[in-house]
Amino acid sequence: MDLDDFQIEQNLVDSLRKNSPEAFESLFDRYSQRLYHFAFSFLKSGSESEEIVQDVFLKIWENRVSLKSDKSFKSYLFTIAFNAIKKHFNKKMKEDKYKHDLIEWLGQEHPGVESKIEFEKLVEKLDSLIDQFPERRKIIFLKRKKEGRSIDEIATELNISPKTVKNQITEGMKSLKKSFEDDNLSALLFYFLFIS
Repeated sequence: MDLDDFQIEQNLVDSLRKNSPEAFESLFDRYSQRLYHFAFSFLKSGSESEEIVQDVFLKIWENRVSLKSDKSFKSYLFTIAFNAIKKHFNKKMKEDKYKHDLIEWLGQEHPGVESKIEFEKLVEKLDSLIDQFPERRKIIFLKRKKEGRSIDEIATELNISPKTVKNQITEGMKSLKKSFEDDNLSALLFYFLFIS
């Protein structure tokens, strides 16, 4: 970056610190495409890369007052993006871990499950059933069962009582159990994921 570019960037950051939407838009225009390509090089997904860009610029806007105009805005931006990408990967790994664990467990303990496709259909069924929950129940259930969050963490984050969280999880479990009770293998799936 030459001196003129650095000066322009400094001025934009100074204006952004004073709540200028125009400066924010200029910085977005200046860096959003480069940031998108950077995220895409890791994620290989257009929608996920766009999400990272939005998250990064949202964070920039929220923390605009504490930005430092004497430091490289570009370096700061790409550091936030890289951290967001790492966080995205960690979240994805947590969400998918139960599926990988289950494939391994079924392969070792239940040789009758010969097909990964058969297993994936069961997981699809599970995801579909959870997707049909009322919105709040679905959010609570996924935070608890897929992300492994504690009841207290969920209650604090959603600003509801721990009792409400427990009730929603119990109702979700009842609903899934009812849907799965006719299929022995699906019952094993259910047991592994949500009871053991």
